[in-house]
Amino acid sequence: MRKHIHYGVTAAALAGVMLAASACGGTTRGDEGGSGSGSGGGPTAEADPDAEIPEGLSISYLPKQLNNPYHAVANSGGEKAVEELNGEYKEVGPSEATASSQVSYINTLSQQGSDVIVIAANDPNAVCGALNQARQAGSVVVTYDSDTKPDCRDLFINQATAEDIAKVQVEMISEQIGGEGEIAFLSATPNATNQNTWLEMMEEELAKDEYSGIEVVDTVYGNDDDQKSFNEMQALLQTHPDLAGVVSPTTVGLAAAARYLSGSDYKGEVALTGLGTPNQMREYVKNGTVEEFALWDPADLGYLAGYAGASLSAGRITGEEGQTFQAGELGEYTIAAEGEVVLGPPTVFNEDNIDDYDF
Repeated sequence: MRKHIHYGVTAAALAGVMLAASACGGTTRGDEGGSGSGSGGGPTAEADPDAEIPEGLSISYLPKQLNNPYHAVANSGGEKAVEELNGEYKEVGPSEATASSQVSYINTLSQQGSDVIVIAANDPNAVCGALNQARQAGSVVVTYDSDTKPDCRDLFINQATAEDIAKVQVEMISEQIGGEGEIAFLSATPNATNQNTWLEMMEEELAKDEYSGIEVVDTVYGNDDDQKSFNEMQALLQTHPDLAGVVSPTTVGLAAAARYLSGSDYKGEVALTGLGTPNQMREYVKNGTVEEFALWDPADLGYLAGYAGASLSAGRITGEEGQTFQAGELGEYTIAAEGEVVLGPPTVFNEDNIDDYDF
């Protein structure tokens, strides 16, 4: 494990003296300082599946922003995994999900000697310089929910394949509007890696002949802020009076959009679907505002990321394609190309099954 050094300064203070994040450039796994053995804390050059995971690993979670309901659930799963591993859990993060807002927190965690940094990136590039400096210092980096460029981290824990996520959202909106009409997207932040990938793939899916009656007329961004997302939903309906449906692939955006719809004349007239948590969306499903939506269990995502990071830090895996590792109660997972680990397919929630879930 890394030697923990406590400097007694805040993230804000460090932000003024640390190097600004640059595009992915620094060392990659295996370069000098980028991996470690013994007390180094980083993944070793060769995997040892039988290596012991030491107690006391410092595993730190850095979500897109604090007080985000989705990330609160995801990180609760991370905390559970760290407790099972007898490690030290920490959660830090910015109050706003801007591109560079996570940089000072990465620098602080590296200075404090965090063995594992688990991060949902707000931008695929802006955090790369800081992450690679942390890796050089001995941390292993696991991204979850939203990835960086592959050479800025050791593993990416993906919720589901991007293809599956895009496909299920297109299927849901198509069913609800009868396969024709104008739709719009209400996304999170303009630079969010996962959101942009899903939007692109939904556009590709909608280009198929079976969806020829559907036209995407707008894409707006609520920045994963409840009030801004609420306002953007209102503006969409004012700007596009013939709008048949909205897809919001973000839990904050979907709940805010549903809140607006439920109190408006558009309730029951404009379809709304996307990605949300059952507890956020239950009242809107039951009052007829939303017919169905989808998601994975975010707690499992954070849990899987914790076990992946611990296995990396202990040298059980190095992040190479084809390696396998155990993730506690979730079982065995296999690393795919470019260090990607997929949690599993999304679940569709509706009035028939929503009360079976509590997250």
